[in-house]
Amino acid sequence: MRVPFRPPSRPGAGGHQQVLYVLAECLPFAIALSVLIIEFTPAHVLYTGPLLVATPALAAVAMGPKGVLAAVALAVAVSVTTATYNGAWGSQQVYTNFLALFLVSLASLATSSTVRKRREDELEQVRRIAVAAQEAVLRPVPVRLGSLRVAGMYLAAETGARIGGDLYEAVQTRYGVRVIVGDVRGKGLPAVRAAAAVLGAFREAVHYEEELTEVVNRCEAALLRDAAVPGVIDPEALVEGFVTVLVAQVPDGPVVEVVNRGHPPPLLLRDGRVRALEPGCPLPPLGLAEFVTGPAGTADSYSFAPGDRLLLYTDGVIEARDADGEFFALPEAMEAMAAVDAVEEAPDAQEFLDRLHRGLLRHTRHRLADDAAMFLVDR
Repeated sequence: MRVPFRPPSRPGAGGHQQVLYVLAECLPFAIALSVLIIEFTPAHVLYTGPLLVATPALAAVAMGPKGVLAAVALAVAVSVTTATYNGAWGSQQVYTNFLALFLVSLASLATSSTVRKRREDELEQVRRIAVAAQEAVLRPVPVRLGSLRVAGMYLAAETGARIGGDLYEAVQTRYGVRVIVGDVRGKGLPAVRAAAAVLGAFREAVHYEEELTEVVNRCEAALLRDAAVPGVIDPEALVEGFVTVLVAQVPDGPVVEVVNRGHPPPLLLRDGRVRALEPGCPLPPLGLAEFVTGPAGTADSYSFAPGDRLLLYTDGVIEARDADGEFFALPEAMEAMAAVDAVEEAPDAQEFLDRLHRGLLRHTRHRLADDAAMFLVDR
């Protein structure tokens, strides 16, 4: 998990790189303006032609073809202005500068286009790898499992990312449909590895363990085994790492059984009203079993009748803030949607989740501070 609100990043390694990148973008235009200033002052005796010729090449280093064209346009404008001001038209020097500027501009445009194409190809390859990794960690869930309709959705906070530390899965077993939603403390590849370890254990244990608590215990054991492998997880993550999970079981009867290990409680939508299914005995997240002082506990049972909707989610949803710092009111959003559905045709699970997704993005103006996952179960 990540903190619900992150202040603006302070200067660091990434900050220095961003500053250098911005300076590289501004340098060609600063040079062109410097030439203009020199030519309109007593310092115009200095020969500034080579400086203007270099601006397209400098622009090609940090900008795409549009940036190069802008630098070329500025360099041509400065050259025309200074040649007119100094009465230099007709001299060999002026035409030599224009020829050099033309040739360098062509080379810079070709270089910039080639570099951009190469970067786009590399990015597309990375995206294909990310899609494959996402399907391996977060497999697509079927629309229907037995008598249930289900839908899942994952939103990564990092720009361009597709997977992170949030996880979900639903499996139909002889004990009923079993669902897990979790959130790994941390980010990056260690969080993805932890999520994969928990999901792998869940997918196997749900078919063999009759008790839901034993399924959760198997997930925790897998997490601890993965953390114990030298070099897999960095020391800081090993000391502070944990995973909040919520495992639910929906048998044939009108009930749902839930084991909550430090996770936000699921929300039950019934007759237009939302109720949080709080755990009877709060338990710590996976990886913090040493803080359990009493019995391991049992699964909590709640009524789950036909027509009910059960939403499982991660804290990235309820802790998403708008520009004024207000949290996303998930229960109220669900009730508002249910009120609209009361006079219109009720949407299926995926459409209901899509509308929640759009409401969340509107609330945050498409800027999530944390990964967010939602999983909806319709009786």
